[in-house]
Amino acid sequence: MGISELPVLALIGLGVTVSLYAGKLARRAGLPSLIGYLVTGVLMGASVSGVVSLHALDSTRFVTNIALGFVAFSIGTELSALSLRQLGSSIVLIILFESFMAFLVVFGAVLAVTGGDTAVAMVFAALAPASAPAGTVAVIQEYRARGKLTKALYAVVGFDDGLAILIYGFAAAFARSLVSTQVQGFWESMLLPAREILLSVGLGGVMGVLYTVLSRRLRTSTEIPALTFAFIAMTAGVAVHFHLSLILACMGIGFVLTNSTPRPAVNRIVMQNRNLMPLVFILFFFLAGAHLDVAALPALGLLGMVYILARSSGKITGAWLGGRIGGAEPRIRKYLGMGILSQAGVAIGLSLILAQDFARIGTPQADRIASMVVTTIAATCVVFEVVGPLLAKRALRLAGELGRDSEGD
Repeated sequence: MGISELPVLALIGLGVTVSLYAGKLARRAGLPSLIGYLVTGVLMGASVSGVVSLHALDSTRFVTNIALGFVAFSIGTELSALSLRQLGSSIVLIILFESFMAFLVVFGAVLAVTGGDTAVAMVFAALAPASAPAGTVAVIQEYRARGKLTKALYAVVGFDDGLAILIYGFAAAFARSLVSTQVQGFWESMLLPAREILLSVGLGGVMGVLYTVLSRRLRTSTEIPALTFAFIAMTAGVAVHFHLSLILACMGIGFVLTNSTPRPAVNRIVMQNRNLMPLVFILFFFLAGAHLDVAALPALGLLGMVYILARSSGKITGAWLGGRIGGAEPRIRKYLGMGILSQAGVAIGLSLILAQDFARIGTPQADRIASMVVTTIAATCVVFEVVGPLLAKRALRLAGELGRDSEGD
């Protein structure tokens, strides 16, 4: 029996073990540990060695969802109303500018490289604002970063997911109208993202209230993590089932907790849950790496390179401009854009939804776009998942907010 024929649980155990030591090697090289986790996943995944097959990965999807739920919960616990007020209106402007600037720059760049194909440009622009918070949060927690840039990063990677969904909904609906003669349901399809966001926030709010009430009655170090796991699993499950934003819903639990509970009590809960986070990050990035299709990299091509450069410049420039207009501190407007470039699960998920929608249209142009967007986004996400955390660490180092273990810089 080959290694790939082992039970899924055994493969996960093997992957976590190898990832743990690969992460230590990455740290010795001055890289974030998650790079070691990602590389291990890629090497063991279906696109390289096939130790972890696509069939095995399908049965671990719930593990990834729970891990992402923990990441979102930890973001929420950092978003106290007081800290957001201290950051001021600049955070709102940064989120607006970095999202819309990424959209506009990618639209213009893809429009130029495709010779004026508005539908293709709109499709890629629709996916550009989406970010992956896990990479940024993993770097922040691994190096125990503290400071105003760190707080700003938590806020931006948490809230820009909602705006990205809204932008995607409107832009994708407009792109579909360009390649289809059927305009029926156009406005209804554009209202779906608003519904998704409202229901996600509502779910997170309700679960957050229940979690807060129950957590106040618990004291021991084993009870709080158990309750946290239970609520994240329930919330993630409901969000996935009803096609809501898992990130916004689970973030809502932490947001309600931190804004309705005295800070010492919140810190106690956060510290009791923190011991779970290293395992969460190993699982998440190992499985993320195993999902990454390295075979898609040759398909990157000119369009993929243009998308990477345009999205990066749009995010960085937009964050700087929003910070400048909003009066943010120099270190926030100079370095925040570097910390929000990771892109993975949300973008890939949206690209698959978009491809399915375009495939249903049935025209040659729609079929071509459906195939193009999936392969290109899959390839660019490989790049962003590696480069994004590295730049996040560099941003925190330049801002002087790395807490410890920053050797190699």
